[in-house]
Amino acid sequence: MGIKVVNLHKSFGEPPVQVLKGIDLTINDGDLVSIVGRSGSGKSTLLYVISTLDRATSGEVYYDNQNITTLNSEQIHQLRNSQIGFVFQFHYLLPELTVLENVLLPAYKKKLQKEKREYALSLINEVGLSGKEGRMPGQISGGEQQRVAIARSLLMDPRYLFADEPTGNLDTVNGDNIMALFHRINESKKTTIVYVTHDLDYANQARRKIELVDGLLT
Repeated sequence: MGIKVVNLHKSFGEPPVQVLKGIDLTINDGDLVSIVGRSGSGKSTLLYVISTLDRATSGEVYYDNQNITTLNSEQIHQLRNSQIGFVFQFHYLLPELTVLENVLLPAYKKKLQKEKREYALSLINEVGLSGKEGRMPGQISGGEQQRVAIARSLLMDPRYLFADEPTGNLDTVNGDNIMALFHRINESKKTTIVYVTHDLDYANQARRKIELVDGLLT
């Protein structure tokens, strides 16, 4: 079981410009998948559609046997909150909140921040930031901020973790740390991880590498 994409199309603008041109793809549970391609190839668009952050123009996306393209907004939000974590290229931490408070943000929607506090602290430790939970985002480095964002994305124990250029703003050392963290999460938690990257070294670290050219899988 996992994610299945069937004849996926996505267009933007008027007149419509086709970005995805009939994608068929299967992602198995527990997989570690990279998506590569030149700028404009559709790799981030594909990630956004299969992660529910955007809707396809046509085609279907299945989580297990459920066609999520037929779900309404409320059902999509429930799916996203219960099964999906997302890491953006820019970390989007709230500057007025501490590291711990930023990690706990997803729990506030369900009023679970007290129950999740110890788990949040353990995630902060797992991403190598133990002792910095009381600091503000402006008091830690860019690489550390991205690790906070990853801890935040894991707080609700998502089944799927999607990441859009998670190392794009980082130097090599911090990029390597993020990739090592993804491997640990994938192995220890069996989390299915799909990430877009322009770095072929990082792409090749995945178990599967998917390449897009002009909106089509090669």
